[in-house]
Amino acid sequence: MSPDRAPVGGLFRRFRERLAVAGPARPGQPGGHTPKAGTNGSRATGAGEGVARTDGGAARAGLAPVPSRDAAPADGWTVGRGRGGRGEQLAVPPAEFTSYYGRPILKPPVWKWDIAAYLFTGGLAAGSSLLAAGGQLTDRPALRRAGRVTALAAVSASAYFLIHDLGRPSRFHHMLRVAKPTSPMSMGTWILTAFGPAAGIAAVAEAAPRLPERGLFGLARRVLPPVGQAAGLAAAATAPALATYTAVLLADTAVPSWHEAYPELPMVFAGSALASGAGVGLIAAPPAQAGPARRLAVAGAGLELWGSHRVENRLGLLSEPYATGTAGRLLRAGRSLTAAGVVGALVGRRSRVLSALSGGALLAASVCTRFGIFHGGVASARDPKYTVVPQRERVRGHQRPAPDDNGPGAGPNGG
Repeated sequence: MSPDRAPVGGLFRRFRERLAVAGPARPGQPGGHTPKAGTNGSRATGAGEGVARTDGGAARAGLAPVPSRDAAPADGWTVGRGRGGRGEQLAVPPAEFTSYYGRPILKPPVWKWDIAAYLFTGGLAAGSSLLAAGGQLTDRPALRRAGRVTALAAVSASAYFLIHDLGRPSRFHHMLRVAKPTSPMSMGTWILTAFGPAAGIAAVAEAAPRLPERGLFGLARRVLPPVGQAAGLAAAATAPALATYTAVLLADTAVPSWHEAYPELPMVFAGSALASGAGVGLIAAPPAQAGPARRLAVAGAGLELWGSHRVENRLGLLSEPYATGTAGRLLRAGRSLTAAGVVGALVGRRSRVLSALSGGALLAASVCTRFGIFHGGVASARDPKYTVVPQRERVRGHQRPAPDDNGPGAGPNGG
């Protein structure tokens, strides 16, 4: 610092003394200063009793009057209201929500169409194995055969889609190193690993009648049917977990519309799996053997339609992504196809063509439902309002004032 200049402390003291005597220029008085009331300046610059504390103290100190801190603001901007209706006055209005340069708050899921297809094929495999078990227990060979073959094809497609999303087949193998019950992905990998071999053995057993009767193939011809029956029942026992674990996987993420719909998503996915399995039976089996498929279609459609209705109406703002855009179109198409498939299944009891058309409608409905749920969640992650607005509503709910202990109804006897 130059020796010719006064210390900064001295300059600040002189500036404060001048400001205490003459206030700053006000609008309409360019240049110059107008003296304020009192001799100690304003509440912000004065010294002594009451400075920056209370209105009464400021008056006793001879400071310039300012709006009372205890007075209610003219525009109603207050926070933290208590029992007396008072609150802290805000200097600015409540901030309206805007994201940083319009960018998402959450990182949208990196999953692409292959995961949406994985959701469908997993449900189809589960529903088909249940259909096959029903055909096996009720002695309907066409129904059993169609269910077993479809279950093997669908679970193979599921494994392909999952490995394709992981990028390298070795990653699927690495996920089997640990069984973590709190991780839906870990449990799903083990469920898929348990279901796949059982469904494969059951499907291979359907080829037993085509094998030669002598030699090693003859032995396989005699052994495969009972082994296939046990494997088919084992696959059916694993099918409910396979059909619903993907719903738990989605709800376990931070994606708003998936996470908030955690009670309904398993119901939607279970109903969709049953309806898709019923569609396979209606297409492949003759009407005389399609009775279990029709009953499965009614049960699955009921679960799917009820769950979809809840998802699109219970979540408030977070239901909006399921009702608009691509997700809304897909889910509406899924509801229409499901209803048409069930009606056709019940009406076309004796028509092979109508039964097949109904089965195709149920399969298409399952595709639309799975892809609609997938797109709805992705849309909710891309728009910041679906993350921030529900959080603010929850915060406001936690900040509601407690009931007045001195008001009416207080006391042990309610008065």
